[in-house]
Amino acid sequence: MPYYHSLGRVPQKRHTVHRRPDGGLYSEQLVGHEGFTGTSALLYHVHPPTTVKSVRRLRDMALEADTDETLKHRKWFTSRLTGGGSPTLDRVPLLFNSDIAMYYVAPDEIDAHFYRNAQADEVVYVAKGQGTLETQFGDLPYRAGDYVVIHRGIMHRWKLDNAAGPTNLLVHESRSHVRPPKRYRNEFGQLIEGAPYSERDFGVPRELKTYDELGDFRILVKQYDALQEYILDHHPFDVVGWDGCFYPWTFNIHDFEPIVGRVHQPPPVHQTFQGDGFVICSFCPRPYDFDPNAIPAPYNHSNVDSDEVIFYASEDFMSRKGIEFGAITHHPDGIPHGPHPGRAEASIGQKETKELAVMMDSFRPLKVAKQLAPIEDPTYHTSWIEAQHAMVSFCIGWCGHQPPPCRRFCGTCPIPDAATPHSSGSSCR
Repeated sequence: MPYYHSLGRVPQKRHTVHRRPDGGLYSEQLVGHEGFTGTSALLYHVHPPTTVKSVRRLRDMALEADTDETLKHRKWFTSRLTGGGSPTLDRVPLLFNSDIAMYYVAPDEIDAHFYRNAQADEVVYVAKGQGTLETQFGDLPYRAGDYVVIHRGIMHRWKLDNAAGPTNLLVHESRSHVRPPKRYRNEFGQLIEGAPYSERDFGVPRELKTYDELGDFRILVKQYDALQEYILDHHPFDVVGWDGCFYPWTFNIHDFEPIVGRVHQPPPVHQTFQGDGFVICSFCPRPYDFDPNAIPAPYNHSNVDSDEVIFYASEDFMSRKGIEFGAITHHPDGIPHGPHPGRAEASIGQKETKELAVMMDSFRPLKVAKQLAPIEDPTYHTSWIEAQHAMVSFCIGWCGHQPPPCRRFCGTCPIPDAATPHSSGSSCR
């Protein structure tokens, strides 16, 4: 995070005496990244954080790729996944490479254990649900639309509010430190004027709860692509105070200020976060381009060194057909992609979009996890030509003319007119 925050009681100077009521010392702990030079925080514990009673390796968590390595566009429906379970232990792998991995989970259980991802930062998009992320830094409330950013090494526990409805989480695991894009920040780390959000939009822990309890407390740690179990002799949330620039935080997708233009703006204007080897973008409700001849739908494009993954958080997307809430598309590098037939024409003259989606672009090829095979749409890679044929047949059937059909058919006919526009039927014009 680019700014300083503090909760609880801390001494006036770092690394100086900070005593408990009984006269003993509070145990000071530095937590941060990039050794001693990156963002960090100092936490003051009632008990040393090192008093481990036992440790064991529980299971392997290495990801396995789908055996189908065909280069093609792909689509999956997360609604077909079996829901329930733990928000940390029952995540279904989606796509991955050496920089980032994506998971999906629809949990309904509140973890009894504490969890720490020691090998990756997590950016968790809350597609549905609300609750509280309990952490050593204090309670962090979350709601639908939040990106919950949990930096590597932060111990936490998801407390779901199941009474408020189901929970759906899209998890990004980054091997690098997740941060706002560099171009949004000045040399001092402050978000600049013109950035699509500001520090006021971030949610941070506001209430620090301190638990001075002894016993056996189970902590699960993900490291080296395996799950490890630690039993601590005291409650790990025994922090009486902390300060610094390293802590969990939230940003709601509805607080992203869309950047629009006279003509179509490229996807980088939607960028929300960055890590090494990837970016995360937010497609939000916004006005469309305002030039009279603008085509709001995106043009066909070939990003020759990046893969595109989109999670659809609503049932509409300007350039895509056959979308439902929770659908995911993957457009790999090496082949072009673009709007489905009819979508570009239909977008002309439209004033706004209500779409909501999260996009992750990686700069190394992604592998598809084997768990996605049962929920894949096997026809997606041919949906451009199938949609084209369907529109031609529909136009011919309606107006009775052979191609080239009318210039516009209900404003959506995708076939260019090579002859004089004609009219036949009330909807041909």
